[in-house]
Amino acid sequence: MSVATQPRRLAAALLVLLAAATGCAPQEETGAAKPPGSPAAQAAACAKERLATRAAGKLTVGTDKPAYAPWFVDDDPANGKGFESAVAYAVADKLGYGRSEVLWQTVPFNTSVAPGAKKFDFDINQISVSDERRRAVDFSSGYYDVRQAVIALKTSDAAKATTIDGLRHARLGAQVGTTSLDIVDEVIKPDHKPAVFQKNDYAKTALKNGQVDAIVVDLPTAFFITSAEVPEAKIVGQFDPKDAKGAANGRQEQFGLVLDKGSPLTGCVSNAVDALRKDGTLARLEKQWLSATVGAPVLS
Repeated sequence: MSVATQPRRLAAALLVLLAAATGCAPQEETGAAKPPGSPAAQAAACAKERLATRAAGKLTVGTDKPAYAPWFVDDDPANGKGFESAVAYAVADKLGYGRSEVLWQTVPFNTSVAPGAKKFDFDINQISVSDERRRAVDFSSGYYDVRQAVIALKTSDAAKATTIDGLRHARLGAQVGTTSLDIVDEVIKPDHKPAVFQKNDYAKTALKNGQVDAIVVDLPTAFFITSAEVPEAKIVGQFDPKDAKGAANGRQEQFGLVLDKGSPLTGCVSNAVDALRKDGTLARLEKQWLSATVGAPVLS
């Protein structure tokens, strides 16, 4: 932390005290914190020169490596291509940072949501908001409404499934620490212990090699895998969002930006995401980068 950031830390602390004295502003369904006060007061609190970022005058954004399509393109988060790369730069712009002022850090998925100090201002990596994760980190407002899906080898019995029960005898796999694995464990509840992978790359390899019959991933990733990476597989179906862990009572599962627990930036980042949703930017970027992700049947 540079010396230059200390006055901004003090300002952020004063804002927290003000929030305690005046009451908290309304929160989004994701539980994202908001800066206190009127819109004008919030704008003043979120002015670039008052943001306590890791590096003065810069915004540090984390994501995993490999950075998968369609969220990123060519494994290069900094090129602005892919839905999440574009969203990150759009959020940065709302906060007053140009592209040259955005620094990217490689952060493994599980590290990003683990307790402890972070080496990023926010992380963007298809991370679903959940109450469990919120105990260790802050989340922004949701920037993408997501569903989970099953991919199976076309030659497997799992590919013929039309219901959740039809998947219970399959050899299933998913990435560790993800909502995808929660779906396997808590919704499908397979007869066989699922295979757990550190990265989706390993899950895809296991699927190609027939070590598992099917894997669970988010729906846009499922479309990309079956169209470009594992054409011998198909999307069996998608899950209703209320089936996802952390989306109880029918609440839509969402991806959110991850911040350090108690970060003074959380409210300002949430405001930026909300503004991008309101002005149509998120919808436009979704159409640009994720438009092909429609048509999978819903498993019941």
